[in-house]
Amino acid sequence: MYRYDEFDRDFVSARVAQFRDQVERRLSGDISEDAFKPLRLMNGVYLQLHAYMLRVAIPYGTLSSKQMRMLAHIARKYDRGYGHFTTRQNIQYNWPKLGDIPDILEDLAGVEMHAIQTSGNCIRNVTADHFAGAAADEVADPRPYAEILRQWSSLHPEFSFLPRKFKIAVTAAENDRAAIQVHDIGLQLKKNDEGQIGFAVWIGGGQGRTPMIAKKIKDFLPEADLLSYVTAIMRVYNLHGRRDNKYKARIKILVHETGTEELAAQIEAEWAHLRDGELRLPDADVARITDYFAAPDLPARAEGWAELAAWKKADSGFASWVTQNVRPHRHPDYGMVTISLKPIGGIPGDASDAQMDAVADLAEQYSADEIRVTHEQNLVLPHVALADLEPLYRALQAEGLATANSGLVTDIIACPGLDYCALANARSIPVAQEISERFGDQARQEEIGDLKIKISGCINACGHHHVGHIGILGVEKKGAELYQITLGGSADENTSIGEIVGRGFEPEKVTDAIETIVSTYLSGRSGTDEAFIDYYRRVGAAPFKEALYGDKAEAA
Repeated sequence: MYRYDEFDRDFVSARVAQFRDQVERRLSGDISEDAFKPLRLMNGVYLQLHAYMLRVAIPYGTLSSKQMRMLAHIARKYDRGYGHFTTRQNIQYNWPKLGDIPDILEDLAGVEMHAIQTSGNCIRNVTADHFAGAAADEVADPRPYAEILRQWSSLHPEFSFLPRKFKIAVTAAENDRAAIQVHDIGLQLKKNDEGQIGFAVWIGGGQGRTPMIAKKIKDFLPEADLLSYVTAIMRVYNLHGRRDNKYKARIKILVHETGTEELAAQIEAEWAHLRDGELRLPDADVARITDYFAAPDLPARAEGWAELAAWKKADSGFASWVTQNVRPHRHPDYGMVTISLKPIGGIPGDASDAQMDAVADLAEQYSADEIRVTHEQNLVLPHVALADLEPLYRALQAEGLATANSGLVTDIIACPGLDYCALANARSIPVAQEISERFGDQARQEEIGDLKIKISGCINACGHHHVGHIGILGVEKKGAELYQITLGGSADENTSIGEIVGRGFEPEKVTDAIETIVSTYLSGRSGTDEAFIDYYRRVGAAPFKEALYGDKAEAA
């Protein structure tokens, strides 16, 4: 993985020293909270309902064991013994004391991490496929290009004060695991007919108050033109993006109001001035950064196949875990293991300091010292020999990390909601916990199959409810919490925005409503091979509305 050079170290250290001075002046009363707000946001510090929150960047979701141990140390020393992994492949600490945050940032700098540009109207943490560098179906590892974008965008003088926050995601397979079509810029790594590397470019996706699916504006952008073309997009957005209304400031609104063809033409005109200039990527620079992401040397472990078959036959729990949480690796003797942070009845995305330490140890022992964070709030060990799956499973069991539910109904995405967030209208965590407990039986989950539930506590959609197969949005109505349900959303290569099925449900009725939706699907599907999203796309919302609202379905 990428290692800091001298510039990186100096840059991050200088920022820590600068913020330490700013915090001291805030605590002494020399600057007000209003004056301090833009300074803390530049360093990933939010003021939540009960305390400050620190959001730490995990670029393209890649961690070493040493870095994970530092995250555990911070949780233990400065917080309440846990961290929350987010849908942007970051980690958040919900209870740090403001006076401790400079020390936290200094500790992070010691393991080549920071919190810069995890908030504010700038280019946020660049995300990527969590199976990058290991997946059998990828064209090439997308992380070197995410790193190039990170270096280019960090404190970019032209793009540090954009109309609104800006998010970029990169994937490298036809099966999109990075949700690129709900990003401001989505990049799909691909090869042309001559075998040259390039990108399909999407712009204008996003969720929040006005969810929109990105539009493809270029089918093949040559590798060398990556930075010049992205700069052209940013310049057009920076010039024309709305600054008079923050609810209409995202690039998705500019695409919608200007039109895809017209905006693409403006980007091409801007790019004409840039494409042959200093932003053109030299092959040597691409090769240098790509070398940081060289695949680990994985020896053949053919004995794993026979052992795996025997273990699965002997232990149904292990067999379920392998089926749900292990995916094929490019090396036939290895697998990519998802570590679920969704224990039945637990808080989605939370990990204790002890669990983070354990994952670090297991990554060192079994996964070439690599860990990934997914945008679905789980962790991944990307390089595990099949022969090591059984001892890994036992070790994860001991830490409460062996839940066999990746992609199933209890693998729920949820934002922190009203338990923490000052912007939320409703709680997300208790709703997720109750649904998880209702559907926690392993056999029942497997019968239901692939089903993604996503929950947000407000319209900002940090829980990605718009693209959940079942989405749940908490709203406030007459001083009480109410939950709106959407169906048919998806964040893969066939991205769709969920449809609101009718009036909302009180908190105590949400889980029963999900039960009704699931039962409707099970009774109507054409067979066990028809997944929920496929059934919904075949029949539409009508049978679900009828089941939820009965005679009042039409009015709802």
